[in-house]
Amino acid sequence: MAAKLKTGDKVVVIAGKDKGKEGMISSVDPTAGKAIVEGVNMAIRHTRQSQTAQGGRIPKAVPVELSNLAFLDKNGKPTRVGFKVEDGKKVRFAKTTGDVIDA
Repeated sequence: MAAKLKTGDKVVVIAGKDKGKEGMISSVDPTAGKAIVEGVNMAIRHTRQSQTAQGGRIPKAVPVELSNLAFLDKNGKPTRVGFKVEDGKKVRFAKTTGDVIDA
């Protein structure tokens, strides 16, 4: 399946405990169907102090299901992503506005 959401996309969470929160995708795992979004679905990791790193309670972003994320178009509204062929290249576009995402 083609990647409708990619690293660097601005998305909003549409379901779950963080519903309504916005953030940028920092990484995507297409096989698991999950993505890590900055500032969303945070969990506290208790880490031991080492010579290089300070220990303590460190917040860490946990992966979110791709189906619970919606792409934000240029107007800041959630939209679905589609594909079309333009000038012989397959490009992503926002379904609400019809604007091409990948320029």
